Amino acid sequence: MNKLINVIGLGYVGLPTALLLSENYRVIGTDKDEQVVQRLRSGKHSFHEAELQVVYEQSLARGITFANEYQKADIYIVAVPTPFLVKSKKVDPKYLVDAMNEIKAVCPNDAIIVIESTIAPGTIDSYVRPLFVDKQVKLCHAPERVLPGNIIQELTNNSRTIGADEAAVSEEIKQMYQSFCKEDIICTDICTAEISKVIENTYRDINIAYANELKKICTNMGLDTYEVIRIANYHPRVNVLNPGPGVGGHCISVDPWFLVGEDSENTPLIQQARNINDSMPSYVWGKMKQAIEAGESGHGKKVVGLYGLTYKPNVDDIRESPALQLYKQLNPEEKSETYFFDPLVSTKVVENQLTDFNQFLDSIDVLLIFVPHDHIKQKYDEVVKKKIKIFDTNKTFEQAAQV
Repeated sequence: MNKLINVIGLGYVGLPTALLLSENYRVIGTDKDEQVVQRLRSGKHSFHEAELQVVYEQSLARGITFANEYQKADIYIVAVPTPFLVKSKKVDPKYLVDAMNEIKAVCPNDAIIVIESTIAPGTIDSYVRPLFVDKQVKLCHAPERVLPGNIIQELTNNSRTIGADEAAVSEEIKQMYQSFCKEDIICTDICTAEISKVIENTYRDINIAYANELKKICTNMGLDTYEVIRIANYHPRVNVLNPGPGVGGHCISVDPWFLVGEDSENTPLIQQARNINDSMPSYVWGKMKQAIEAGESGHGKKVVGLYGLTYKPNVDDIRESPALQLYKQLNPEEKSETYFFDPLVSTKVVENQLTDFNQFLDSIDVLLIFVPHDHIKQKYDEVVKKKIKIFDTNKTFEQAAQV
């Protein structure tokens, strides 16, 4: 309990981690965004997440504090963004390096620095370790493994991997995570920990790409993709995923590129899977436009309403969402003839974004469902009454046209 932990980055991973650790440790959460820190100090957190409010209030009562400045601490947990560079596909280490330099300025010797951000294999050796050649610290990688929308349960019930140079460091950090994690915690070396997290999400990306490729094949053959997959999955060793309008989020749509960036020659399957999944937003849009132009939804120009701006159902996370990927690809005329709505996104992120669902329905002739939030399922009768043609990318409604 005497150990002080400074959690760096109070987003979807850092904040819940800080809150759970505060039950057994002294914790200070740091974020460079002054508004985030002000909200947390005033009793408000920044995103919608199951169980987060209860855990947050308990942590406040225990004395967790928040700051914009890095603190002198025994342990640092770093959960900052790690995007990829578009041209090279390599990890962009900017945020991580900035965080390391600020930690170096305040940390004592023998401090333990735990990087939770997902990074390419070799990142710590290439970008982090050289920064501390003149200061004695202990480096560790414990990649996060959470699913937005259920992060508290994921942090509590998912196994963890810890990579460190020394067994004693691994054991200390293992005990720290065991203060809230109920599942197995595996200790290994740093580079193995780095690559293991990346290949987890790459595996999922490849499987999603297979489902999306099947969707294109079945559509061309006039078959129901979902029925084909349902029947195939009766095989005891087959588990094909369902297709969708693309892949978003901060993990699956990003992490595979780290492997491509490190070894482009030996990753053709990974690259093709990424290309397939990246093609899906424009693919489903094109299929919808073809159906409209073929007269399936009536005559004349139609105003489209795109429902769902987040990257998955029932979360407010818009990072790398398929809808936003599509928005960037639309021409000015298409953007002007399309309205956007998401019940969980209150801030304006695209033009023609409406915040009132009834106004949204009254403004459109065609509804394209990108994200099957529970909200749209509950509002289905209202949509039907408007006699709006529905195009669906997720088999949300049996009666809707599938694209």
